[in-house]
Amino acid sequence: MECDRILAPTDGSDPSARGLERAIDLAEDFGATVDALYVVDEGDRPGDWDIVVERQETAGEAALDDAESRGAAAGVDVEKHLRRGRPAEAILAFVDEHGINLIVMGTHGRSGFDRIRHAGSTTERVLREATIPVVAVPPGLR
Repeated sequence: MECDRILAPTDGSDPSARGLERAIDLAEDFGATVDALYVVDEGDRPGDWDIVVERQETAGEAALDDAESRGAAAGVDVEKHLRRGRPAEAILAFVDEHGINLIVMGTHGRSGFDRIRHAGSTTERVLREATIPVVAVPPGLR
């Protein structure tokens, strides 16, 4: 498998950090670049939209800076990308636009009723709709 671009979507959470770590490990093995992507979620949000967007963009910049630092520590090139939209849709569009070969993302490891309640999760939707391999990194795995 040719793999020169690995997408690591991040939201700054512990699960996405696990996914990022695995993406960096794989990038070391393949000699690939990691594209770290943070999507400012434009889903239905109550409240003052400008304040919500500003907070998400600030959180996104911090998450992307963290990804860049982790990559630099491992000697892996990390390109940072901040987008707006619905996360799963933005991730899938990014894959097509940037010639991504692999997606690596963390999961929350939900099961039972909690999994059913969150069936529309970003990771699950990407797993169902992606046209390239997706590595879903569960809790406890690095």
